[in-house]
Amino acid sequence: MSEQTISVKPAVQPAAGTAFGVILAISFCHLLNDMMQSLLPAIYPNLKLEFGLTFGQIGVVTLAYQLTASILQPLVGLYADKRPTPMALPAGTLFSLAGLVVLSVAHSYPMLLVGACLLGMGSSVFHPESSRVARMASGGRFGLAQSLFQVGGNAGSALGPLAAAVVVVRWGQSSLAFFALLALLSGGILWNVANWYRTHGLVRLQAAAKRGETEAPVPTRQAMFGIAILLALIFSKYVYLASLTNYLTFYMIDRFGASVQVAQYHLFAFLGAVAVGTVAGGPLGDRFGRKYVIWFSIL
Repeated sequence: MSEQTISVKPAVQPAAGTAFGVILAISFCHLLNDMMQSLLPAIYPNLKLEFGLTFGQIGVVTLAYQLTASILQPLVGLYADKRPTPMALPAGTLFSLAGLVVLSVAHSYPMLLVGACLLGMGSSVFHPESSRVARMASGGRFGLAQSLFQVGGNAGSALGPLAAAVVVVRWGQSSLAFFALLALLSGGILWNVANWYRTHGLVRLQAAAKRGETEAPVPTRQAMFGIAILLALIFSKYVYLASLTNYLTFYMIDRFGASVQVAQYHLFAFLGAVAVGTVAGGPLGDRFGRKYVIWFSIL
């Protein structure tokens, strides 16, 4: 019995503090993941020119990506809630890798759709479990942990257009295969994060569940109302974010005669501003309350 008690303590003890190493690792992988994802809309002007696509066809590519990146994501999260799967983290990067490889060699419109779907699946598998890891490692500093995690993704989204301007515009569609190597780097880091998840994260998850049993549950109607408001706010946010991300480059080219590279630099600036706001949002939420920060950000 004494030996069992001693062996359990090291696993439980880390739950008291914030595991910054894990948070930074998952944030960096979030950066790599979202940078790979944002390459797709960043190269839309190149694809439109090379394949002779209409705006409607580009919209279908975006729809194919979003269906697997967004609609599939809650289903992955639902499964992860019932059965936590640490190794889904490194495994998910294989979809992103496959998507970039397919996009780099695609010579037909259907292949573009396949590549977009695979890229979206990589995002769907990555986000639910990685967000859970950030919360596990927070040590109770949820706003800080979430903002560090989220800013990695926002920074990656901003870097995608910059990478496209520097690499893809110069070396063409085939250079997307180079970015597939980032998926391998991310997979190696996530393998170590997954091992931490299995040895320490699940212990923290069980401890948090036990603490939750002692707290008064939120009434179902109140919880559903709160979730509905959040969904409405998130929906409104991503309608204009997705619209600007997908079509800002075309607007710059058509209205101001900008080159593809210059348009991508402007997209980088826009998405970089999103990342700056995310950095500020977490600490401000911990300081003044998350509800106030949410409403302020929407206004």
